[in-house]
Amino acid sequence: MKPRILITDDTIFTRAVLKNFLTSNGFHDVIEASNGQEAVDLYRQEKPALVLMDITMPIKDGISALKEIRELDPSAKVIMCSAMGQQNMILDAVRAGAVDFIVKPFQNERVLEGVQKALGDRAA
Repeated sequence: MKPRILITDDTIFTRAVLKNFLTSNGFHDVIEASNGQEAVDLYRQEKPALVLMDITMPIKDGISALKEIRELDPSAKVIMCSAMGQQNMILDAVRAGAVDFIVKPFQNERVLEGVQKALGDRAA
């Protein structure tokens, strides 16, 4: 069984697109959060193998949520996702412990590459 993945984005459309893409590639255990605080809470409860997280969200932004998740679990794997033009946030995300950074709009092959790389053997 493939590992659980948590998608965090404040846009329901983005979550749906990512979830559909992941499930069509065999990742059927996908859960969703609509902001950074929900992501932290779900991470604490569900312990997903991977988190895909937007940076700009209400309540708690992705960088803050990433830092909190990494405090809970220093080995947490988080891929940050953000729109073009926010490259300055890439460094912040990497410094905070992100394992990868994917630019929106998503290219399916790049998403799959990032997920497989982050999960390693668990992606099989």
